[in-house]
Amino acid sequence: MTWTSVSTVRIALLDDHAVVRYGFARRLAEEPDFQVVGIFATSRELMASLRTTPADLLIIDYALGSNDIDGLNLIRVLKVRFPRCKILVSSSHYNPATVALAMKAGARGFVGKSQELSELIQAVRVVSVGRVHLSGFMAGELDAMMTAGAAAALRSDSLSEHAALSPREREVLRCCLDGMTVTEIAEKFARSVKTISGQKQSAFRKLGVRNDNELFKIQHQIDDL
Repeated sequence: MTWTSVSTVRIALLDDHAVVRYGFARRLAEEPDFQVVGIFATSRELMASLRTTPADLLIIDYALGSNDIDGLNLIRVLKVRFPRCKILVSSSHYNPATVALAMKAGARGFVGKSQELSELIQAVRVVSVGRVHLSGFMAGELDAMMTAGAAAALRSDSLSEHAALSPREREVLRCCLDGMTVTEIAEKFARSVKTISGQKQSAFRKLGVRNDNELFKIQHQIDDL
């Protein structure tokens, strides 16, 4: 596909890893119609800059530092405060459950950090003109997941009525649904990775699910997580 541009795309980058954000910035700067207007390590820095330096498109990490806002709520906040900015997520949390949550919250595209930089460039071009970008593989995974979720919705019983989840198991599941890893959850609550892993697996057994994707499929059946 040949891309033509009528104006420069102003891009702001947010990632808590310096190597990633500066590597992205260098590659984006090679495109004549891209202008990187800011490179940030925290969401606070990004939002402070956006008040005075407009950006057309934001490339954000989904899982920032332990003291920063989580990716899902960051997308929601950005959509409210800066509604004209299009959001593209680039994250190592590249699985159907996390991608679906991000897109539902308002992201217009999602690129895994294991993908080639050419995929990021293509995603920027697609999202900047108001379209949605997902790889063919991920789009297929989401279609399959949503189909399975629709079938599960036909069940009238609420899983949480039978699961008897403990308060700590519930908070671990909430974090899982926000796309956080076991290590990140452990840091957030100052518990050991072993403890968090045990609570997660216990909750999975009670709910009858085997992995994060299956958890996401039944999210609508879990009362007040």
